[in-house]
Amino acid sequence: MNAGLIFDVLLAVALPILTWRVLAARELFTCVVLFIAFGLLISVAYVRLEAPDLALAEAAVGAGVTGALFLETLARLGERRSERR
Repeated sequence: MNAGLIFDVLLAVALPILTWRVLAARELFTCVVLFIAFGLLISVAYVRLEAPDLALAEAAVGAGVTGALFLETLARLGERRSERR
């Protein structure tokens, strides 16, 4: 079997599994980290589909900026929870 085909099949299997894990995660931090990993895998999928512009945009916005905003939001939520106690 071709190595590219094997990689594509693994990617096609990993994406729905990772999606389910993001939706099923109980901890917010775990959910955010899995969301960032999902964005990076989607970027790889776009590269495999020969769409480098979409891959770059997804990596920068989907995984990078959005992930950073989610992590910052989690940090602020943690500060507010500690202030209430």
